[in-house]
Amino acid sequence: MKNKKQANSQNQKHIDQESTISGTPRDVRRSLRKKEDKLVRKITISVLLIILIVGGVLIFNIYNYIVSSLEPLNAKSEQKVEVVIPNGSSNKAIGEILEKEKIIKSGMVFNYYTKFNNLTGFQAGTYQFSASMDLDAISEALKNGDVTEKTAQAKLTIPEGYDIDQIGDVIAEKTAFTKNDFLSLISDTDFFNTLLASYPNLLQSASEATDVRYRLEGYLFPATYNYYDDMTLKELVMAMVAKTDSVMSKYYTQIKQKNMSVHEVLTLASLVEKEGVTDDDRKNIAQVFFNRIAADMPLQSDISILYSLGEHKEDVTISDTQVDSPYNLYTNTGYGPGPFDNPSEQSIQAVLDPTANNYYYFVADTSTGKVYFAATYDEHLVNKEKYVDNQ
Repeated sequence: MKNKKQANSQNQKHIDQESTISGTPRDVRRSLRKKEDKLVRKITISVLLIILIVGGVLIFNIYNYIVSSLEPLNAKSEQKVEVVIPNGSSNKAIGEILEKEKIIKSGMVFNYYTKFNNLTGFQAGTYQFSASMDLDAISEALKNGDVTEKTAQAKLTIPEGYDIDQIGDVIAEKTAFTKNDFLSLISDTDFFNTLLASYPNLLQSASEATDVRYRLEGYLFPATYNYYDDMTLKELVMAMVAKTDSVMSKYYTQIKQKNMSVHEVLTLASLVEKEGVTDDDRKNIAQVFFNRIAADMPLQSDISILYSLGEHKEDVTISDTQVDSPYNLYTNTGYGPGPFDNPSEQSIQAVLDPTANNYYYFVADTSTGKVYFAATYDEHLVNKEKYVDNQ
């Protein structure tokens, strides 16, 4: 009996020794865990405090920046600065102009301020602004058109569908600038890059295009522009580009959703502009172009041939369709290098919202202008013979 108790005692002693040697006692481990948890909590709290402090400082700085941007840039300033707001300038473009002229602190804040307050309808013209004016006063002046009394020397009307060559003729007729002056500026890479910096959403895809004749073809919006005797040619062209950006700005999101570029939209719109007259025809023609592109068929638009030839004539011959040019959409598939003229907003809308159809061909009655569509080439030949050849 004694031997058994001694054996048990020795075994327990052996187990205790093994526990001490092979592992940490439970109370020691618990104590270590508590210390670790406490350290983790301290670190977590410290990190959170740092984030809150940094975030608070950042929010405070942003708040101060916005508040200061809403106030006059220099409340004591008595200097008046002449500021020109081009036709078609977006609120963002106006903000950039005001910031550049040191009238306001931030063009970005001005843009968001006008959006938040739903301020639209700002008028182009020459204004007298001061750095002592706040955004309310500036916005009110822009909305009311409180421009400096100035009489336009001429009004330039650019018809829908005019190309750069034709616009050059209008400028030469109505202003002191020659057509060569205009074409030289249009071809100036530095000038284009200046515009690109101001209107990246509009011109980025144009900057990436290859084999183009004029990078600004399609980007000079058809409208009526005021021309003043002290106006530079750059200011006149910038007004046209600003107008295009103003029109296109409401479509940028839709263009991205359609997985297209601005350049592609304006290119198809420039063809639709000349091929169709009514909105219904334009929408159907736009879909025909999309159908042909999807089928890897050339668009075969006569408008592309006339642009390739650099001519404006009524009839296109078979020989004409063989002209060696990247703009020839009889011999080349796809969109071509870029726009063939400067399209209207209606044609742009037709490209962005075409009428679904299964047509691949269309022809216009030369006497009535009515457009007839066909799904097959045989149907197209029947329409051509009936409405074109026999007229």
